[in-house]
Amino acid sequence: MNDEDKNNGTTSTAPHGLARRRFINSAAIAGLTLGAAACTDKKADGAVAAPAASGAAPGAHGEANATHLKPGQLDSYYGLWSGGHTGDMRVLGLPSGRELLRIPCFVPDALVGWGITNESKKVMGTKADGSLRYTVGDTHHTHASYKDGNYDGRYAWINDKINSRIARIRLDYFVCDKITQLPNVQGFHGIFPDKRDPVDPKINYTTRVFCGAEFATPLPNAGVEDGSKYRSMFTCVDAETMDVRWQVLIDGNCDLTATSYDGKLAATNQYNTEMGAHYEDMMSAERDACLFFNIARIEEAVKAGKFKTVGSSKVPVVDGTREANKDPKTALTAYVSVPKNPHGVNASPDQKYFICAGKLSPTATVIELAKVLDWFDGKLDKIDGAIVAEVEIGLGPLHTAFDGRGNAYTTLFLDSQVVKWNIEKAIAFHKGDKGAKYVVDRLDVQYQPGHINGSQSETIAADGKYLAVGCKFSKDRFLPVGPLHAENEQIIDMSGEKMVLLADHPVRGEPHDFIIFKRDLVKPKQVYSLDDFPLAVKDPKDSGVTRNGKKVTVKMTSQAPAFSLREFKVKKGDEVTLILTNLDKVEDLTHGFAIPNHNVNFIVNPQETASVTFTAGEPGVYWCYCTHFCHALHLEMRTRMIVEA
Repeated sequence: MNDEDKNNGTTSTAPHGLARRRFINSAAIAGLTLGAAACTDKKADGAVAAPAASGAAPGAHGEANATHLKPGQLDSYYGLWSGGHTGDMRVLGLPSGRELLRIPCFVPDALVGWGITNESKKVMGTKADGSLRYTVGDTHHTHASYKDGNYDGRYAWINDKINSRIARIRLDYFVCDKITQLPNVQGFHGIFPDKRDPVDPKINYTTRVFCGAEFATPLPNAGVEDGSKYRSMFTCVDAETMDVRWQVLIDGNCDLTATSYDGKLAATNQYNTEMGAHYEDMMSAERDACLFFNIARIEEAVKAGKFKTVGSSKVPVVDGTREANKDPKTALTAYVSVPKNPHGVNASPDQKYFICAGKLSPTATVIELAKVLDWFDGKLDKIDGAIVAEVEIGLGPLHTAFDGRGNAYTTLFLDSQVVKWNIEKAIAFHKGDKGAKYVVDRLDVQYQPGHINGSQSETIAADGKYLAVGCKFSKDRFLPVGPLHAENEQIIDMSGEKMVLLADHPVRGEPHDFIIFKRDLVKPKQVYSLDDFPLAVKDPKDSGVTRNGKKVTVKMTSQAPAFSLREFKVKKGDEVTLILTNLDKVEDLTHGFAIPNHNVNFIVNPQETASVTFTAGEPGVYWCYCTHFCHALHLEMRTRMIVEA
């Protein structure tokens, strides 16, 4: 056992010391394979008693039953989860883990008619023929807007990695209202909003969202095979308009993203500074980088016209490469060296540090933001002087959460653990205090954890109550349902010195990231305003059918238990636009509208208006019916579409 293993307390809190887990860089691939195999070993041993691993029994904190709420009891927190390949955002109540809603964004959703209604198609984007531009998505990361360092309940954003799109969610109605496709990038991965303006202290809320491109491509993308010519971009999107403000050309790629509380810095960790096109090339360098962006200087450069454009895009692109940013006093970017292939960068709630987790190194790197700013001001000789700790915490560290009490919680993918460690003690150990026991606790999770987040974790109001951990493999935790297993999201009580596992929740893959915030930070509206919809049919008397050649408009209202038109007539081949307004004002009184054999099914919530456009099919009678239970006479709530020859 080495000095570090002796002095950080690992032998008393885990069955294996870090000396046994040293990650040998030359054996990275073998280590990854062995890590996955270790899960099978755990299953065979039956060693899955997570609370015992932490040295505390359930109930020790008085929170062990917190996930089992009484009937009628509301959760204390909202959770916003990425939906993975379903292309949506999930809304959970916590600590129960109950799924409350799925907000469709990038992929059609038959329940609400997302991708069916004209309004949703406009948000999603269409081809010239009116069909959807994309019908697949891959949501990864979600974050929300800030004011004074805490969430303000206005917006949340989520990315689509496949098609380089970012969606905005309105948190008053919990609906997606805008989607933007980023130019010049592929594999758009990490996102994070700024927390205040970098220049104007009066602007104490989110105005920008930063987006990192994971995959390098030729610029413009003309199919060049030589990977050494590929480049990546860091992108800034306007939080209100959702327009792309600017991009930064960089060396290396982007992975995850973080922002400082003063608005001055954004950062992305980089796992492929080699710009390799094959995985072995992506691991050849011993160190990669955490790349910092000086936002005010970038925007000054754009304002001064010091930019180029790429291809047909009009977005300003500034030069953030190493070669162009050697002078700290004029630099737009700064590349801090970190161990190879880091995965994740997170901002601590005390506003002081960014933490990069090592993935292929068993380390976490703590970077002091004040020192990064010192480098930009010419007060620090070398940018790596901003590193104030680089300590071993376990095998395969990925993402980090915080409790607001000075502790960090990092997932260890290969160890299948969460490690709790103290940041200031880690800094002391790095400075030479070998008696500083920075590792506080370890907890086994099942299995191979990826993302982690805590209640209010990346705000100044981090409260240290709950952790959620997304485990990529569930194996023996749930009933088998064939080859495709559910993933396992686990809820942990982190309110005491020792972590306590509270609950397992099966989840359809692959959800990735999430945030957790107190319920009183959002004020959802449960009935729409009729005046928000230009096409609203405000009175049943305004219902009817109008024709302009082969184009027919049908206006209709719904009010339980009837539609305002008992029937309507169109002709075969007509282009029919049907506009439906729900005139009910009662909370939770949603109506649906479906037309057999015409691929039409959508909902209208109280006081909402939606429209669909379709081509009338073969002559006949088609019973249009309410699909969303609304009334004792729900089954009788119908109208007839009569298609004439």
